[in-house]
Amino acid sequence: MYIRKRLLLICCLWLTSCFSFLASAQQYDPYRAFAPGFYRHSASVYRSADGSPGPQYWQNRADYVVRAQFDTSTLRLAGEVDIHYVNHSPDTLRFVWLELDQNIDRGDMLQQWEQGHAVPADTSKGFILYAVRSSGRDLTYQVHGSRMQVWLPRPLLPHQDLHLFIRYAYHLQPRGGGGRSGYIDTRHGRIYEFSYWYPRMCVYDDLHGWNTLPFLGEGEFYMDYGDIDYTLTVPAGLLVVGSGMLQNADEVLTPLERQRLEKARRSDATVLIRSTDELATRLHSGKQVWHFQMHQTRDVAWAMSAAFIWDAARIQLPDGKQALAMSVYPEESAGDSAWGRATEYLKGAVEIFSRQWFPYPYPVAINVAGPVGGMEYPGITFDSWREKGKDLWALLAHEIGHNWFPMIVGSDERRNGWMDEGFNTFIDVYASEIFHHGEYAPKRDGEYAPHGGNPADELIPYMTNNLVPPIMTRADVIPPQYLHPLEYFKTAYGLVLLRELILGHQRFDSAFRTYIRRWAYRHPSPDDFFRTMDNVSGEDLSWFWRGWFQHHWQLDQAIQQVRYIHDDPAQGTLLTLENRRQMVMPVVLKITQANGDTLRYHLPVEIWQQGARYEVKLPTHMPLKQVEIDPDHLLPDVDRKNNVWTSDAKT
Repeated sequence: MYIRKRLLLICCLWLTSCFSFLASAQQYDPYRAFAPGFYRHSASVYRSADGSPGPQYWQNRADYVVRAQFDTSTLRLAGEVDIHYVNHSPDTLRFVWLELDQNIDRGDMLQQWEQGHAVPADTSKGFILYAVRSSGRDLTYQVHGSRMQVWLPRPLLPHQDLHLFIRYAYHLQPRGGGGRSGYIDTRHGRIYEFSYWYPRMCVYDDLHGWNTLPFLGEGEFYMDYGDIDYTLTVPAGLLVVGSGMLQNADEVLTPLERQRLEKARRSDATVLIRSTDELATRLHSGKQVWHFQMHQTRDVAWAMSAAFIWDAARIQLPDGKQALAMSVYPEESAGDSAWGRATEYLKGAVEIFSRQWFPYPYPVAINVAGPVGGMEYPGITFDSWREKGKDLWALLAHEIGHNWFPMIVGSDERRNGWMDEGFNTFIDVYASEIFHHGEYAPKRDGEYAPHGGNPADELIPYMTNNLVPPIMTRADVIPPQYLHPLEYFKTAYGLVLLRELILGHQRFDSAFRTYIRRWAYRHPSPDDFFRTMDNVSGEDLSWFWRGWFQHHWQLDQAIQQVRYIHDDPAQGTLLTLENRRQMVMPVVLKITQANGDTLRYHLPVEIWQQGARYEVKLPTHMPLKQVEIDPDHLLPDVDRKNNVWTSDAKT
């Protein structure tokens, strides 16, 4: 009877093990994880199979000359913009599309439809268009929400150019432009911040033709490159800072300010250009014209105030080049624990990103403390005046980091927000480790491991939530509560895994730098990024792109069995591993032997190509105390309980 019960127990245990394996196997299909045909678009003469721009790659160009006046009493900006648009495409264009992003402030933005030449009422929100012309001729146009379609008097042939003239106006809102511009009152005056303040060309590309997804607030921007020359007529006594280089410093700055600026250009320490005690010295009546230019840019933004304290320092760039870091902020933000270190933070971040990835290309980098909590533009960022210490460093580093993604690498933010937010968050992770030898490391904030813990562990609740969409989801489709966890956090941590676990620093850095160089001032797609990383690293990473970016798969690696060969520890160990969910990853093992010595093994992801179970022979020669998968908790494994085997466990 005892023997029969014993046999029955063994059979039950064996059946339980089989059913457990079958259940796990049913959740993992290697033919999905390693399926062929990952790339959505075939290579072409425009985009090569290795991820580089093709021999006939093209993109259109848009140059702007903008003249604007701002009335501080009515908050009305009135402007004129001359657009020189060059059609480098092989296509004939019979109409063009423009962005009117200020229209997002209209309550019925999605239902807006204006036609013809009728001038709409001078409403308090959104763009008011007074003229749309080419060569002196009024053009037919239609406005729908944040987009304007302009019909051309004659087709724009390949390699021809077009001149558009638009006269417009809008009223600055306290918090407008999708929360990316506005104004705020401070002790010594009002701070004004201006973004998306002129009509801009939509992108026409080889992937979608005209890119006309509406601006709804979350999905950000996609613009062509060109030169922008802009003049701003504003009340005298206000200090204006803007993207690019100030062209008429002799006319608008005092001799002392110009002298201090020259000192700052030679100083690695922050130099005060305009102090609190000097705020009233600029006050006088009349108007003043500020003239700026920026080259090879996709946009410009600017800010002004009588309340700005102003400081600056030199940025040391690779190959002996230099730029200027500047910060402007109100007295309320001053102090060494707050914006008194803002220029130091800006200088440090730009220098780190330039050394690590790609040199900063613009002559000036500017922080503005004001009403906008955190927003990036070429060469200038708008940041919360309230931030201090570590939070201020994280904010300023992140926003200026956007000059690499998407200002230099011009991806489509509206479709692929993760390609700028996530890539930027990734470079922030390592910048925090480098800045002042890790003064604010590790990076833990609202963008990355917001609860301050281990990033892999903090990702697990999102990995196990079936309501969370894949990373490769348009920003405006992602529910707001998942936007930061996906676009910023999960994307950035995916790149960290590539660098730390899958490729290693050397191969990852070479591939990532190649991607930046190839696509600087161009328009990469997700496939261009994936192909570049694959080809330069020498790895087929489609399993990773598919599981981490394209799908919302889960990871569960498990130890199924540990046994000694011929029951003799001296002959080695047979370890059976299982992959119990659809995502695959390499396996890192830590083996602790009975004498306390530890061994580490790294098994490549290819072990999962033929099934959910893999047996590996370990060349151990004594009894084992413990076997552990992912001992450093780098992976967001949804069930860590099955990652550890101990010698007192039954196998």
